[in-house]
Amino acid sequence: MQIRRLSSSLIVLVLLCLCGIAQGQRYTLSGYVKDSSSGESLPGANVQILGTTTGTQTNNYGFYSITLPAGDYTFIYSFLGYEGKALTLPLKGNVSYNMDLLPHLYQAKEVVITGKRKDENVKSTDMGRIEMTSLQVKKLPSLMGEVDVLKALQLMPGVQAAGEGNAGFYVRGGGPDQNLILLDEAPVYNTGHLFGFFSVFNADAIKNTTLIKGGMPANYGGRLSSVVDISMKEGNNKTFQGEGGLGLISSRLSLQGPLKKDKASFIISGRRTYIDLLTKPFINGTSYSGSGYYFYDLNMKMNYTFSDKDRIFLSGYLGQDVFTFSSQDKRFNVKIPWGNTTATLRWNHVFSTKLFANTSLIYNDYKFQFNALQNNFTIRLSSGISDANAKLDFDYYASPKHHIKFGGNYIYHAFTPSTVSGGQDTTKFSPDNAFKKYAHEVGLYLMDDWEISPSFQLNAGIRYSGFMQIGPYTRYTLDENGHKTDSTVYGRWKRVVGYGGFEPRVILRYAWNDKNSLKASVTRNYQFVHLVTNAGTSLPTDVWVPSTYLVKPQLSWQYSFGYFRNFKDNAYEASAEVYYKDMQNQIEYREGYTPSLDDLEKDFVFGKGQAYGLELFINKKRGKFTGWIGYTLAWTWRQFPLLNSGKQYPAKYDRRHDLVVVSTFDANKHWSFSGVFIFGTGNATTFPENFYFIEGTLIQGYGNINSYRMASYNRLDLSAIYTPTPKRPNRRFKSSWAFSIYNVYSRKNPYFIYFDQQGSPLDGSLNVRARQVSLFPIIPSVTYNFKF
Repeated sequence: MQIRRLSSSLIVLVLLCLCGIAQGQRYTLSGYVKDSSSGESLPGANVQILGTTTGTQTNNYGFYSITLPAGDYTFIYSFLGYEGKALTLPLKGNVSYNMDLLPHLYQAKEVVITGKRKDENVKSTDMGRIEMTSLQVKKLPSLMGEVDVLKALQLMPGVQAAGEGNAGFYVRGGGPDQNLILLDEAPVYNTGHLFGFFSVFNADAIKNTTLIKGGMPANYGGRLSSVVDISMKEGNNKTFQGEGGLGLISSRLSLQGPLKKDKASFIISGRRTYIDLLTKPFINGTSYSGSGYYFYDLNMKMNYTFSDKDRIFLSGYLGQDVFTFSSQDKRFNVKIPWGNTTATLRWNHVFSTKLFANTSLIYNDYKFQFNALQNNFTIRLSSGISDANAKLDFDYYASPKHHIKFGGNYIYHAFTPSTVSGGQDTTKFSPDNAFKKYAHEVGLYLMDDWEISPSFQLNAGIRYSGFMQIGPYTRYTLDENGHKTDSTVYGRWKRVVGYGGFEPRVILRYAWNDKNSLKASVTRNYQFVHLVTNAGTSLPTDVWVPSTYLVKPQLSWQYSFGYFRNFKDNAYEASAEVYYKDMQNQIEYREGYTPSLDDLEKDFVFGKGQAYGLELFINKKRGKFTGWIGYTLAWTWRQFPLLNSGKQYPAKYDRRHDLVVVSTFDANKHWSFSGVFIFGTGNATTFPENFYFIEGTLIQGYGNINSYRMASYNRLDLSAIYTPTPKRPNRRFKSSWAFSIYNVYSRKNPYFIYFDQQGSPLDGSLNVRARQVSLFPIIPSVTYNFKF
């Protein structure tokens, strides 16, 4: 009933928008803005009327539309890092015009946070929104030469690393599962290689990365904390080109070019480690001689332009980690593969000069397996999640003051929390312990970015999100001892339980001049899928679980308020934001939990959380010397009736102070230098407060949860990029060397602490000491990059 009412409301509102602005003779200029050298679309490019503040921006696919009264106009097309162009025409009817912009000759020398207009920091309704290009990420210092966009996002205020060298992150007090990470619209459920130390995203294949951690627009849903929207390159439709690199632990190669010039193009990008090959000579003859590890990524994308009204995109990702071990006598063998697969088919269609539509069909799959063989006995453990997703999104450009978006999506989820099978000789066993669960998820939304006046702008939206667990499923009734007493069987597609609700999203901007603005936002979010982990970081063994009759959906309200200021002709951006987030139905494991093959739901406990803080940010965008400083003061709390005696405690990712300084200096056309300094309060953790003996056994007595702080974290990284002059000026092959030092002063940052026992309790010589384990000392690296 709720969905039916919302659908009717959406139809009425859309019809009003489509029909309400028709007074007088008004005509529309629309088209695409593209890179003239590659044919790539330019999302976020500006189309401005000369001498006025009236204008528009291209959407995620480079499409723009602006409706004006009949007359003569000069339109200015611009995009940061590109040469602007002017178009003068009499607007006496609807006009379609595609504009190609030429990249600056030394575009690569600019390090920018965003590709938007110069005063976007002040004038837009965006809060907590950060955009990064692969070009910027590649100039930052890296661990072992592996360029990583997710680690670059950790350098922003409000974003914290999950651990030393880890690509996982927490946003404004949210858990690792509360970040919606999209690759060409496909959700990626496990983003880490090498147990999280590197992300699955190959920078050579990425066009743009957008992080939204504040006011989440209504077109995104399903997570509480943030959205990381990653777009892959489309492929050069002008000429064939390639690029790649040789690093310490991996190599990569990307090829792109036209399938049909100016109409169709492709890109294929691959990366593989050779840790297994490098370590083999050193471990032969040892007990580790049978072990090995490698990971690989493969990104693919193609597109075809049928006309100015129709274009299709087909993209995909395949990545996997594989760990193997074999004993010297070959009697014990282990193979552990895990990885992601995604595929996205998109169709862009221009219905009219004002109405743009994108239809997407998306598939994503994450699987983890553990396979072991000992003598004749085999065992296999597997878990995963897969989705089939259909989306329809519309952009309606009612007028220069109204940009309306509406649409919806449907997802079919299949969860496999744990499955065990095995056998010995000819005997096979496959017990009924899969606990597979299935669900429908739907979302409908409507939003309007409305410029009320030169001073006030409002981004208001409403989203309805719904979730339904379906069969086949068996629900058990348990007694007070946890024993099954009764069951209810649900057939295929039968409804087990359903949840849903409305999610209002409102952002208001007040700007009293071109340099200053205040912004405030209120957002409500539901989350129906959950990653439950008892580790400090996300591991491949962690499992995703749906909302069920026992597991309620997570819910949050987030309030943000910020002051934004630009200086010196927008060369500097500055902002100060405060936020408060209230979170309900948070999930943790019960006290004393130990892994088992039973349904995980019986081991969950539920509670609430809150997070609040202050974020300060200043960014220098132009000149030879660029960079930013970000500081976060934050508190993150959790409270569970069945944990910590019901008392509030700091979350494991609570960090009071977080400071990041990033700088880049372009000395000349050959050398570029950059540095990153990080300081953060130590992680909260739980340690034993006392030790005692019971019948000769040493027992640890624990205090309150996360009542201890490890030592503060700090690190300095440096890098330099050398670009030699080609031997022949017209030579198309170009190369560079990237030198990087991770942890320059070899700070021993705590990774974890354990307790070492020495001596014997019988003679009174027992000594228990805490010992710190640090992960990475100073690590230099060098990478050779090339392009042709």
